[in-house]
Amino acid sequence: MGDPAINHTGPAAATATEHRLDNGLRLVLSQDHLTPVAAVSVWYDVGSRNEVAGRTGLAHLFEHLMFQGSAQVKGNGHFELIQGAGGSLNGTTSFERTNYFETMPAHQLELALWLEADRMGTLLAALDEESLENQRDVVKNERRQRYDNVPYGTAFERLMALAYPAGHPYHHTPIGSMADLDAATLADAQAFFRANYAPDNAVLSIVGDIDPEQTLAWARKYFGSIPVHGGKLPLRDASLPDVMGTQLREVVREDVPARALMAAYRLPQDGTRECDAADLAVTVLGNGMSSRLYNRLVRRDRTAISAEFGLMRLAGAPSLGWMDVKASGGTEAPQIESAIDEELARLAADGPSPEELERAQAQLEREWLDRFATVAGRADELCRYAVLFGDPQLAFSAVSRILAITAAEVQAVAAARLRPDNRAVLVYEPASPPGAAAAPGRDGQEGAGQEGAGQKEAGR
Repeated sequence: MGDPAINHTGPAAATATEHRLDNGLRLVLSQDHLTPVAAVSVWYDVGSRNEVAGRTGLAHLFEHLMFQGSAQVKGNGHFELIQGAGGSLNGTTSFERTNYFETMPAHQLELALWLEADRMGTLLAALDEESLENQRDVVKNERRQRYDNVPYGTAFERLMALAYPAGHPYHHTPIGSMADLDAATLADAQAFFRANYAPDNAVLSIVGDIDPEQTLAWARKYFGSIPVHGGKLPLRDASLPDVMGTQLREVVREDVPARALMAAYRLPQDGTRECDAADLAVTVLGNGMSSRLYNRLVRRDRTAISAEFGLMRLAGAPSLGWMDVKASGGTEAPQIESAIDEELARLAADGPSPEELERAQAQLEREWLDRFATVAGRADELCRYAVLFGDPQLAFSAVSRILAITAAEVQAVAAARLRPDNRAVLVYEPASPPGAAAAPGRDGQEGAGQEGAGQKEAGR
């Protein structure tokens, strides 16, 4: 079949072999015999960045439709068969990919592969107006529950629209707009499937207690005959200047429990050393109760009840540094903003201390280890690096790259990017007295699980 395996050894003796089927499907296998389970992950190289104007939300809507049956599996059969075999499953959509995944008892691996192949190859046989209307309503209700009718629910959507200008592929979030969801037709969904849900636009990773030869044979048996569709639209240009050049600002008056100041900074693209340095910078500033912003705003000044700063890594556009501060009492936003700018300027001028850098690297190393601790997490990471960077083996060395970053590099990215003229700011002003609880944070990913596709989750 012309698919010689490549075998690299990574941390914790983890290895992966790579294969490519004749139809272009990339396959990544990794053995882990610690427990008798196997994880299957399929990443399609399509997300909300692939959508066109007037049809936002189509990638997420279609992810739900993938749980509505295929030629050999009717209705909710995908859920019923996986869960009946003792497995778990889900799917999520982000800006840059859509993924589907199962974790199975090892002896049920063939079932999961057959199911994934059936919907990759034959979903159009089951896609009709009834299933489209069913899942359109589910996604619209999800938008109401997670965006429109919760405190701070539209913050992520508003900040993306500010940080990435109109017409940019990342200007809108994966959930899409109500108007565009209503406008989506069956023909739109069918065309979207033909263009994007094809073997040469996907990576299949299988990790766990597997026999590689048998697993490869099953993959060839079930996926090998699926045809390539063609017709995928080329990605639109997502390049932007490193710095916004001005501070963009929006004030929102809503019924929220506390005044909030949120900010989005344009940071280096994922896959670069500068992005790893930026990850460490925001970790020093806002990851946990030992961070600079928490110590300054919550512990010392007592102007905030929470202060967080994190990085949303993006491979096709500048990444997004997301800051979220909830004010305490009657503290005004300018007071908080002034303190934030002082802390950012201090990091840019002096860099992190040796202790801060070590702690930040340890935090990111722990997060990496947490992802690799399960077969499902490892399968997901292998797919991520294969789809976004072309090399699944990079997953094994990701933590080594983080640990190699120096304090000088962290200081440099802070000075270059964490500046007032490189942020979009959103200020929430309460329209009524404090009361309700704050909404959970957001990660740029929409999900499909048991509570949605016949019901559907929120995903990484």
